[in-house]
Amino acid sequence: MAFSAKTPRSLIKSDLPSPIHRKLRKHKFLYFSNRRKTHQISSTQPQQQLSFLNTNSLNSSDPNSHLHLLCINGKLQEALNYLDSMQELQIPLDEDTAIGMVRLCEWKRAFEEGSKVYYYVSNSSNSLSLRLGNAFLSMFVRFGKLGDAWYVFGKMLERDVFSWNVLISGYAKKGFFDEALCLYHRMLWVGFKPDVYTFPCVLRTCGAVPNLERGKEVHVHVIRFGFEADVDVINALITMYVKCGDLPKARLLFDKMARRDRISWNAIISGYFENGEYLEGIRLFFKMREHCFDPDLMTMTSVISACESLGNEILGREIHGYVIVTGMSADVSVCNSLIQMYFSLGCWETAEKVFDRMEWRDVVSWTAMISGYENNVLPDKALDTYRMMELHGFVPDEITLASVLSACAYLGKLDMGIKLHELAKRTGFISYIIVANTLVDMYSKCKCIDKALEVFHSIPDKDVISWTAIILGLRLNNRCFEALIFFRQMKVSLKPNSVTLVSVLSACARIGGLMCGKEIHAYALRTGMALDGFLPNALLDMYVRCGRMGPAWNQFNSQKKDVSAWNILLTGYAQRGQGKLAVEFFNRMIKSNVSPDEITFIPLLCACSKSEMVTEGLKYFNSMELKYGVTPNLKHYACVVDLLGCAGQLEEAYEFIQEMPIKPDAAIWGALLNACRIHRQVELGEFAAQRIFESDRKSVGYYVLLCNLYANSGKWDEVAKVRKMMKDNGLVIDPGCSWVEVKGKIHAFLSGDDFHPQINEINALLEGIYEKMRVAGLGGPKCDSMDGVEISKAEIFCGHSERLAVAFGLINTVPGTPIWVTKNLYMCQSCHSTIKFISKIVRREISVRDTEEFHHFKDGICSCGDVEILGKALTNTTSERN
Repeated sequence: MAFSAKTPRSLIKSDLPSPIHRKLRKHKFLYFSNRRKTHQISSTQPQQQLSFLNTNSLNSSDPNSHLHLLCINGKLQEALNYLDSMQELQIPLDEDTAIGMVRLCEWKRAFEEGSKVYYYVSNSSNSLSLRLGNAFLSMFVRFGKLGDAWYVFGKMLERDVFSWNVLISGYAKKGFFDEALCLYHRMLWVGFKPDVYTFPCVLRTCGAVPNLERGKEVHVHVIRFGFEADVDVINALITMYVKCGDLPKARLLFDKMARRDRISWNAIISGYFENGEYLEGIRLFFKMREHCFDPDLMTMTSVISACESLGNEILGREIHGYVIVTGMSADVSVCNSLIQMYFSLGCWETAEKVFDRMEWRDVVSWTAMISGYENNVLPDKALDTYRMMELHGFVPDEITLASVLSACAYLGKLDMGIKLHELAKRTGFISYIIVANTLVDMYSKCKCIDKALEVFHSIPDKDVISWTAIILGLRLNNRCFEALIFFRQMKVSLKPNSVTLVSVLSACARIGGLMCGKEIHAYALRTGMALDGFLPNALLDMYVRCGRMGPAWNQFNSQKKDVSAWNILLTGYAQRGQGKLAVEFFNRMIKSNVSPDEITFIPLLCACSKSEMVTEGLKYFNSMELKYGVTPNLKHYACVVDLLGCAGQLEEAYEFIQEMPIKPDAAIWGALLNACRIHRQVELGEFAAQRIFESDRKSVGYYVLLCNLYANSGKWDEVAKVRKMMKDNGLVIDPGCSWVEVKGKIHAFLSGDDFHPQINEINALLEGIYEKMRVAGLGGPKCDSMDGVEISKAEIFCGHSERLAVAFGLINTVPGTPIWVTKNLYMCQSCHSTIKFISKIVRREISVRDTEEFHHFKDGICSCGDVEILGKALTNTTSERN
């Protein structure tokens, strides 16, 4: 027989020291009288009240009778004091009085006092009688002290079924299911016959494990001992079978029952719900009503939850009507279930009505409203409801805090998030992993990644969600290199899920980590997760953004082709400026009966813009609503402005903005400003910049565009003014950073990086290339006309980090190997010319993906066609495509 290490493996001998003895320092003695009462306690179930005590022989002249009376009246402290006096006078304590003391301690939940009584009793005898032993067993099990209960069990000279039942139930309630089942089998082995109270406990244990084989074995015992007709036992059997997933057997038992009660119906109905058979459970609910059984609160909450899982609003409203008719709408738990159901169905207004009509609310009610708003993307309402909850004096629980923190993360409410963090610390809810995980997510989305890392490192037992939250947070804060490091650390102790892999693939795509992405793809295939959720599209996006259209097509052809998959490939063509291929792909999408959404038209219009396909772009824009039922939003209007502007049709672009049915935002004026930069239209560009800064003074990209407009026109004084404006507003341009993958390892290079181990070799190689450029009459890497200018657009807004990455790739790869570089900023004209020259003299293919598009260099020619560099449709130099 296998017992837990926390309990003895055999019956404890009576001469061993009790664990309770060590808790008491003051030693006293207790004597029992030999007098025995004829009163018997039921040996099959614990007594909850004190009314079982025999009061016929009470006598004020008898100390035991007086102590007995104190116990009946519930005066525990007076009884203990009187017991002390009896011990000092060496007055013996009879068994009934001792049992009364034990029952009173159990009733009062007084563990220390109960231990004291046990010490008095055990100090006078090395063994315990059946009745007194059962009383102590019941008390210690009620307190959850299984070690003490086991010790008492070992000291009992005689045991009955009640003794075994109490001990088995104690182990089961504490979660020691294997030990509880072992005790049951030992009970059978020593010759005790189970009773009607034994089987429900043992069957609940089998269902909790779950262990169907053990459950079937107990079922055989039920039949053998003649309890197959007992309603309580059959109800327990039904519950066991549904917990173990054997619905047919549970239903068979239910159908064969000669007599059923409400518990029988609840067991089978909830069993169907728990196993995902919601419709059959609903049918049984209506059948229950036909058999004149009135559902109770447990029935109704489970039925309402089933309507939520089915997503059936009509049925949910019918059940709501039944709840009102039967008067159950006054119960808070039923109302809470209704609120959750309506929010799940998207009927948040109805959920509000249910909440408003509640006469009494608990913390679950408020939490249901807050989490419901948060899940329905109504974060402002979630925060308002939380403030109301505080005003009404309710203290949030861990679920409430997690929901409110999620709303703060969505809105970027860092100040409120910090206050909630402090509240979590004060209340101790920070120890709940759901709260800590949500804090990591909140700080990450509020751009406080260092604070998120601090919370993450303070979590003692991190789960998959903890690691996923920090990996995604690092990705959102452009620390993708660290995200990959954390992912490798996570795999040492935990198995990542599909959400984790999606987050890591996004980081790989951001920095061009193709080999890492391929490793994740292989891992997903090995573990069977390759088709889970968003993972197929994440893999497709990784291949597209790493510039590998061949593997991207293979992935596309092997997965479900939803509209998101088509959009990802369409974006790949747009990034390469392949307008004709993008149009062909869009037409193929339409022929495949896939309806485009609002995202589809953004890369389609961008592809037309980069290929100067103005007519085609306008045709698709005008057909969005008429032909495809997609209403254009601000992003689509910005694409059209970029389409017209980059083609030199600035007046038409300005007129288009003036005729827009919605108010243009900063991005639309930014598209016009970018077109003015390309075509050096200073006056119109300044007008666009004024409109931008009326609503947005924090986006660095617009200042960059204005600087370059002035720089292209030779207005360096104006450039200096814009730079001063940026400084006054506390705006800083991110340093240029480029990544290159060599032999499966990703290497990062910052602008002006002098700390790389191979920096001397890199600089020497670049100097040799610059010399060859001068000899070829290309003027080297810098434009001579800028030598006297403090700030040039190329030096400030590019950083030239891609040159270091390309040089590193040349040094560490064999001749002829293609080099793939990813950059966080735009590529300047100088770097573009330099890398064109490198690709020609070393006869290598070099691909550089900047923040806007791919530049594929081969034999001194770039795939972009040498169009104006430094970003079309720039809105924010620090932004990146998701």
